[in-house]
Amino acid sequence: MSKKALIIIDCQNDFFPGGKCELEGQVEAAGNIQMLLSQARGQDQTIVHIQHHFKERNAPFTVEGTIGAEIHEMVQPLPHEPIVTKYTSNIFLNNNLKQILDDENVEELILCGSMSKDCIAAAAHATTELGYPITIIYDACATREPGSSDTSSQQEFVQGAIMASLSFICSNIVSTEEYLQGQSS
Repeated sequence: MSKKALIIIDCQNDFFPGGKCELEGQVEAAGNIQMLLSQARGQDQTIVHIQHHFKERNAPFTVEGTIGAEIHEMVQPLPHEPIVTKYTSNIFLNNNLKQILDDENVEELILCGSMSKDCIAAAAHATTELGYPITIIYDACATREPGSSDTSSQQEFVQGAIMASLSFICSNIVSTEEYLQGQSS
């Protein structure tokens, strides 16, 4: 059995209610991430938290050094769980994530977090380019509708379209329940 790592991407305050870029379904996704964390911690899996920071003070959200950029309390890392900072959508660019995974002999990644249409999609592409098999937990991801003036699309349709497009590079896109059941059998 390959060694897995749970990668929690950008589950930060600015994406929760009251944040600068509130995502519909973020609280529900974080609830599912809590279940994934519980299972991963119980099995002593590698867990890595990813934080997106913008250095520019006028950035729209997750500005470095602000409370909005901090990891949300629902999915707080334990002291031994690494936090990797990224400044682009690519979870591997200009940081130590690959080294952490290599040091832990990780062979497969489980992805969840925010935003599906940006950082989750970019993470999936970057991960497969490095040769890791991945599983995306679709209901432990949140996104938003494209463009604030576009009222014709709804978040669930955007999320469905994103996951459908990712199915071409990742054949294992499952719900939290499906994933957890598969891990306990």
